[in-house]
Amino acid sequence: MDAQRDALVAAGCERVFEEIASGARSDRPVLAEAIQYARSGDTLVCMKLDRVARSLSHLTGLMTMLEDRQIGFRSLTEDLDTTSPGGRLVFHIFGAMAQFERDLIRERTRAGLDAARRRGRVGGRPRTMTDEKLDAAKKLLAAGTPPKDVAESLSVSIPTIYRWLPAAAR
Repeated sequence: MDAQRDALVAAGCERVFEEIASGARSDRPVLAEAIQYARSGDTLVCMKLDRVARSLSHLTGLMTMLEDRQIGFRSLTEDLDTTSPGGRLVFHIFGAMAQFERDLIRERTRAGLDAARRRGRVGGRPRTMTDEKLDAAKKLLAAGTPPKDVAESLSVSIPTIYRWLPAAAR
């Protein structure tokens, strides 16, 4: 954040808002506060376009709102300034590129997960309730041992016991 703050101050920003939420989220309180703070004739400045939003729909919605309120937008890294028609065109091109990049990442991630599944690899946490523990839990519960004691003796949680054993088996 220090480098971004320094660049914004060097660009002449009077007030700097620091958002910690991801640019992928549309419900960001600090961004909303910055937009509410801006007045007609102001320019909202960011370090990089993807710090404001990552979807084209969010970017264009934000741009429309800023334009309606006569607030400019400037991105330092992309050297983008929407106070001119050419700047608005470049903004939409960069917005489309950001959306494209996000879609490619999602597509590659999905393809990688699918390929791993085809090879028998399953993601997620390792299974704590092994077949041996499941058999032991059934025997303990059948003998009248309370679920809490069964969970402790098998080093699993009570919800794990309930998840793996139907109510009839408890």
